[in-house]
Amino acid sequence: MSAHPPKVEYFDLTDQTNTDPKGFVRPVDEFKVFPWGLYMARPADHRQFHYLESWLIPDLRIRASIFHFTAGYERDQDRYVDIGAFTAGEDRWTSHDHYLDLVIRTGRDTELLDVDELLEAHTENLLDTASTEQAIATASTAIDGIAAHGHDLDAWLASRGMPISWR
Repeated sequence: MSAHPPKVEYFDLTDQTNTDPKGFVRPVDEFKVFPWGLYMARPADHRQFHYLESWLIPDLRIRASIFHFTAGYERDQDRYVDIGAFTAGEDRWTSHDHYLDLVIRTGRDTELLDVDELLEAHTENLLDTASTEQAIATASTAIDGIAAHGHDLDAWLASRGMPISWR
C-alpha cells in the first residue's frame, strides 16, 4: 500500500469558496474569522453528508468539524478533528492535513484514527520527522484536553479561550 501526500485545502474568504484536496471548488455559505480561528459552513455534494461545518484553529493545529449526514449514512460521532498545519491569511487560509484524526462522541469517548497512515507517510518521506512528531504531540494534547472536559470538544476549546458555536 502506498501513502498519499498530505491533503491540502484552501479557504478563500474573498470568493467565499473552499477548494478541497482534489481541486474541487465549492461555494461557502459562511466564513467567520476570530482571533483563534476560522469558521466555515457550506453545503456538501457528498453521498454520505449534505452539509459541513468546520473550525480551523491554527494555534492548536486542529480542524474541528460536524458532518451533517444524509439519512442512511449516519455515524456514531458528534465531532471530527483533523490534525495538521493551518495557516491564516488575510484573504485565504490553507490547511495541510497530517493524517491523524479524532472521532469524538460527546460525553462518552474520543478515538484516535489513522496512526497507520501517519507512520506510512513518514516512512515514505511524505511527512518529515518534525511534522510527524508534532502530529502525535498535537493529537495527544487534544485527546487529553477533550477527555478532561468529559469528552466535550466545545468545552475544552472554551476552557482555552476559544469558544466555538455551530449552526
